[in-house]
Amino acid sequence: METNRPFRHTHPFTSHANSQSPNDSDAQAHLKNYLLALLYDLDGVEQGRRYHPECDALYHSLQVFQLALDSSHDPELWAVALLHDVGKAVDMSNHANIGADQLDGLLSPRIVWLIQHHLDLLIHPKRTRSKLKASRQLQDLENVRRWDLGGRKIDAVVMSPEEALTILLPYFALISARDNYFS
Repeated sequence: METNRPFRHTHPFTSHANSQSPNDSDAQAHLKNYLLALLYDLDGVEQGRRYHPECDALYHSLQVFQLALDSSHDPELWAVALLHDVGKAVDMSNHANIGADQLDGLLSPRIVWLIQHHLDLLIHPKRTRSKLKASRQLQDLENVRRWDLGGRKIDAVVMSPEEALTILLPYFALISARDNYFS
């Protein structure tokens, strides 16, 4: 499917294997490159039209990010919205677990957990609501689910992955920090 989306189809990915102890700006640059690579791997990944009329996984993810950005002041939720489907480039049916694995140890436990569980309200809504009753996790999952459903327009104007990361990465310390989400 040919679409007219305002972003490039190439990505600058550079390895950071030589970095023994990168400072914050180096770590931020490496994280940006890694996340860009994950996002651009979604470019052209077709999703079933029944549930995703917008078809392309990257286009969808950028729409979901914009919805999160417009309705939340929480950079961790913005990250979840942007990256929730990165595992689709590897395996559509197990994308939530794969995406969480790809980001584990790089992003906060809250972000990784939400990516891993972003389909729970779709697959097991009653069990999920019962298990997470009145918790921050349930509220977060409800937000992510709402944005995920809203990010399915065929004519949406989206920002580029670079622009999305430019918005997100000033919050590097927060999105990569360890937190007490599960306590």
